[in-house]
Amino acid sequence: MFDYPLVAAPQSVTWRLELIAPDERVVRQWGGTQALVRDPVSVGVRWDGRIAAALAPAGIYRVRMQAWSRDAAAPGAAASGPAAPDDVIEQQWDIAVGRIAAPVVPAFRALPRSGDASVAPAPGSLPYSVYLGNLHSQSSHSDGGGELASCSGSQNPQSGAYGPTDAYTFAQKRGLDILVTSEHNHMYDGSDGTRADAEPAAASALFRWGLNAASDYNAAHPGFLAVYALEWGVIANGGHMNIFNSTELLGWERNASGQLLADTFTPKSDYAALYALMRQRGWVGQFNHPARSGQFVVGGVPLGYSADGDQAMALCEVVNTHAFSTNISETEARRSNFELACNKALEAGYHVAFSTNQDNHCANWGASSANRTGVLLPAGRPLGNAGFIDALKARRVFATMDKGSQLVLTANGHIMGERFVNRGPLALVAHFANVAGKAVSQVTMFEGVPGRNGSVSVLSTSAQTTITPAPGEHFYYVRLTQEDGNMLWSAPVWVTQSSPAK
Repeated sequence: MFDYPLVAAPQSVTWRLELIAPDERVVRQWGGTQALVRDPVSVGVRWDGRIAAALAPAGIYRVRMQAWSRDAAAPGAAASGPAAPDDVIEQQWDIAVGRIAAPVVPAFRALPRSGDASVAPAPGSLPYSVYLGNLHSQSSHSDGGGELASCSGSQNPQSGAYGPTDAYTFAQKRGLDILVTSEHNHMYDGSDGTRADAEPAAASALFRWGLNAASDYNAAHPGFLAVYALEWGVIANGGHMNIFNSTELLGWERNASGQLLADTFTPKSDYAALYALMRQRGWVGQFNHPARSGQFVVGGVPLGYSADGDQAMALCEVVNTHAFSTNISETEARRSNFELACNKALEAGYHVAFSTNQDNHCANWGASSANRTGVLLPAGRPLGNAGFIDALKARRVFATMDKGSQLVLTANGHIMGERFVNRGPLALVAHFANVAGKAVSQVTMFEGVPGRNGSVSVLSTSAQTTITPAPGEHFYYVRLTQEDGNMLWSAPVWVTQSSPAK
């Protein structure tokens, strides 16, 4: 499916789909050009299961799709030639072909999910409880909250039918533990542009009302966490990010009198300056639906490293379901994968964990799919804002497309999210549990080097792997695929490997 939200002109989309064998050979290829005007367009590709004239051998294959668009009114827009690197969108998914042996996964008792602080982990389990949330959605305070019967995209700012309290109520009834309503910071004037007659006091008052609404909801509903956050930035020459704990409305827009329509000025698309402010204030962020090019530019480099940003940015969305879905049965099949962009951030040196959210714009907060972000709190600690932010800062988070599944990576007894010094062998273990007893079809452990600005590579396809890393800096994470195709991502561990003792 091709979709280009907020596009201003008709586009001609050129696409290429490659089937990559387990040995990394491209064995089949398809391509074409598709007109895209306003609504999403789906293109079906059928594969007969053959490579050349023979049936494809059993194994884990990968499909890689690349797409780029041109203004349909521009000369040569329909040409299928190569695009500039910054213009190419790429997504990859693994698929199982034929019968393959299931990997051996160590026994693991699921961590407790109850909000009851008295619930203790099972003997031999890890001393944490899991809370499942949707950490990215909108309400009528920006461009969300659309009535399901008529919602087909972003709402005109502040025109949606339902606000933050409606969102929290809906999500709690649907069984979520956490809902973040993340409102676009530049829409508090009620416009997607800038209203010349906008009143700064009104913008600030609406933001303050949202913070109070979340606080009041939490006071009345212990065991559920309502978070009122900002989604800062623009997509074009920018990048969206969530700021989970700001108590200040941030912005750059001014009315006709030159008054700032925010509490605190933040230059548009100046991520280095924003990171510095976030670090100073202790705010925590998430890269929202990131792209490898054209976004989060620091020093002229997309997803460029910043020491301030490394302190502030804790999460990176790895998979999101369709932002404009009206599904309320958790069966939405349209989704986007951002793992390559998150890997770029990790290789740049960012210490980020993976999250998966829904970016709801219609009134179906957390209900379009079963994907959740799992947040680990120490056993006995009740769910609240402070514990939530502490968990994000510790990167004790996993991403799952199945709300009944958990994935935790440990390394020599250290839990995912930790940074530690190691000498000698390193034992990496992927701990997986599913409440319905679903089996695992694939486990992939990845390794990379923070600050190398290179490529993340496969370390192992086993759930238990012991290595002796080379001296220096490393990170490791696990991606697991269930027999039903749903995937999970652990947070990384970051290891400083010491030289062997002489």
